[in-house]
Amino acid sequence: MVTRTVLTSLTALTLTAPNGFLAPIEWGGGPLTVEALPRVVYTAHRGGALEVPENSMSGLLAAYRRGTAQVIDFDTRILRDGTPVVMHDATLDRTTYMSGPVRQLDRWQWLAVRLRPGVSLPGEWRPERPPTVAEVLDRFGGRIMLMLEAKDPKSLEPLARLIRARGLTRSVFVNSNDPAVARRAHRLGLLAQLWRSEKQMRRDRPKDWASFVDVLDVDYKARDSDLRRAVNSGVPRVWAHTVTTPKQRDRVLRLGCNGVITDAPGLLHRTPVRKRRTAGA
Repeated sequence: MVTRTVLTSLTALTLTAPNGFLAPIEWGGGPLTVEALPRVVYTAHRGGALEVPENSMSGLLAAYRRGTAQVIDFDTRILRDGTPVVMHDATLDRTTYMSGPVRQLDRWQWLAVRLRPGVSLPGEWRPERPPTVAEVLDRFGGRIMLMLEAKDPKSLEPLARLIRARGLTRSVFVNSNDPAVARRAHRLGLLAQLWRSEKQMRRDRPKDWASFVDVLDVDYKARDSDLRRAVNSGVPRVWAHTVTTPKQRDRVLRLGCNGVITDAPGLLHRTPVRKRRTAGA
């Protein structure tokens, strides 16, 4: 628990942060917003998929309570009745005890789905129902920055309605691999995030996206020259995915990225950044 006292001309206002970071001023009168993020940002990818069950409510809650990341990421799909839910794959096969397309279920059938915790995860985890997007926004919205990937472009408008209804347009990044979807998100008043693969980055012109992309989400495996081009594009935040080791993190930070998206936020949090020594040193 960390507290910070803000002195004003009339009184002293004490702000308390639940997850180990100094509480930003925004917590005094509204939700945590993008303006409060530090210079270098850690994002827990799917909650930190090497440390917790991915895209589960218990995993997201653990990431929030541990305080090893300033942003929590999760993936979204849409059910046949238009309900946005939290799931990475288009099918249930890999992460649940059921099989078949996510899109074939409605919200009532979704209640019967149970996530299957990975056997290699540290700690003990129980099967649980995967959450809806509304449930995640209600649980964490405004308490920590969130990042959601719209796997189905048709879900953008329903997601925008959920975010706007909760006053979270400055607290939730909406991620896509499609520049057209990122542009639509920006026009809907959302924080637009665009992710790109190593192969895509070889031919990308990221400066063309600077007017509507809030976060450029780049592949850490990309060439140095491609990462530098992204960093110098004019997009205000360039974060590298999906980082799993301190060595990968240290490289992208040296090249100018100001954030990492990681499956192992706990490991990176407890491992100091190592700067490359110069020849003179």
